[in-house]
Amino acid sequence: MHFRNSGFLALLLWPSLLLAQPLLAPVPSYQPIDGAGRLKWFTVATVGPTSLLLSGPISAGWGTAFNSPPEYGPSWSGFGKRYGMRLTGVSTGNAMNAGLGAIWGEDPRYFRLGQRGTFGTRVKYVIKSSFYAPYRDGTWHPAYARMIGNVGNNFLSNAWRVPSENSAGDAALRSVSGVGAQLAANAFSEFWPDVWRKISGKDKKKKD
Repeated sequence: MHFRNSGFLALLLWPSLLLAQPLLAPVPSYQPIDGAGRLKWFTVATVGPTSLLLSGPISAGWGTAFNSPPEYGPSWSGFGKRYGMRLTGVSTGNAMNAGLGAIWGEDPRYFRLGQRGTFGTRVKYVIKSSFYAPYRDGTWHPAYARMIGNVGNNFLSNAWRVPSENSAGDAALRSVSGVGAQLAANAFSEFWPDVWRKISGKDKKKKD
C-alpha cells in the first residue's frame, strides 16, 4: 500500500515538474511531423526492433523472474502473457500520444543533441526532453500528449489486467515507471549511435 500511495504522490507532482523544467533551444532546421510521419513513429515505437526485441523481453523477463503479477506464474507461458500485456499498453499509449499530439502539434519524435553538446549537456537534454516535446514551430513545450498517453493507457489497462495489479494505485505506479521508461528510451536514442560507432570501428575508419 505504501508503494501505491507513493505512486499517486509522484503522479500528482509530475505536472509541476513539467512547469519547473527550463525550456530547451529550438530544434535546428525543424520540419513538423505530418500524418504519415506520425503513423511511422507509432509503428516503430510500438512494434519496431527496440520495442519487440529489447524493451519487451526485458520487461517481461523482469516480471517473470520476480513472478509479478503472480497470476501469470514464473514460466514461459507467464513470460508470454506479460510480454503481450506490455504490448497492449504500449500500443494504446503510443496511439494516444500520436493522435492527441496531432491536435495541438506536439511532436512525439526524439531529436538527438549528438555532438552539438558535451556529455553532461546531453544527459540534461535527455532528462528535459522526456518532459518536453517540440511543437509545430520547433520550440519546446510540455509534452501533454505523451503524459496523457502514459497515464491514460495505464489506467485504461486496469480493465483487462489481473486483480493483483488493476487498482488505481497500481496504475499510478505504472505511470511513474513509464516516465522512467521514457528516460531510458531517450538515453538509448541519444547515446547508442555513438556506442555503436565505437564498437563497430566506424570512428577509427573515419580518423584513418
